[in-house]
Amino acid sequence: MSYGRSARWYDTIYGFKDYAAEAESVRALVTEARPGARRLLDVACGTGEHLRHLQAFFEVEGIDASPDMLAVAREKLPGVPLHPADMRAFDLGRTFDAAICMFSAVGHLADEAELVAAVRGIARHLESGGVFLLEPWLTPEAYTPGKVHGLFVDNPDVKLARINVSQLSGRTCVFDMHHLVGTPDGVEHFVEHLELTLFPLDSYREALAAAGLSVRFDPNGPTGRGLFIGVLPGPST
Repeated sequence: MSYGRSARWYDTIYGFKDYAAEAESVRALVTEARPGARRLLDVACGTGEHLRHLQAFFEVEGIDASPDMLAVAREKLPGVPLHPADMRAFDLGRTFDAAICMFSAVGHLADEAELVAAVRGIARHLESGGVFLLEPWLTPEAYTPGKVHGLFVDNPDVKLARINVSQLSGRTCVFDMHHLVGTPDGVEHFVEHLELTLFPLDSYREALAAAGLSVRFDPNGPTGRGLFIGVLPGPST
């Protein structure tokens, strides 16, 4: 999906999310694994909120498959290179000290073959000794089908409700995300369809290892879904 209708509301919907704290955590992990890291790539950068904070620490770039999300990111990140690209197959022609793929964007990959392709492609964009931070989507055992999810925003000029009920199809959670948005210009309702794959944690480990990365896992991560820290071998290893 392209987040075509919700992109303009994405930062409002996730206004509760502490991107500054997450960026500081990313900075600490990257510099611990690769002291002196200078260049960072955000894969599936969305509206650029992580990059907005990370640009204080690194020379940053981003890629995303959604032109609508990138349009929002470009408004807040003038001068930052932002590329329309699919994480499963992209080539920027240069390498980075670090790459990140946050907020479970990897769940949009359909199966292990796509996961391996994406991780290998990202690893090819890393310098020797580079670090990759990957935040997974929910695992099969952490998912409850049929659960009603609601998110509500009550700002002075924006009232927003986002509600969905997801179901399981194989290892894919399928749901229609209903949005009801009220502003002084009126009220709009739209629906966006999502399909996200429930990968076991071992699938991520195996994809990272297949790309030649050493793997460490933080079970908490920035949002409670965990975080994989992968590091390419350095020149002396």
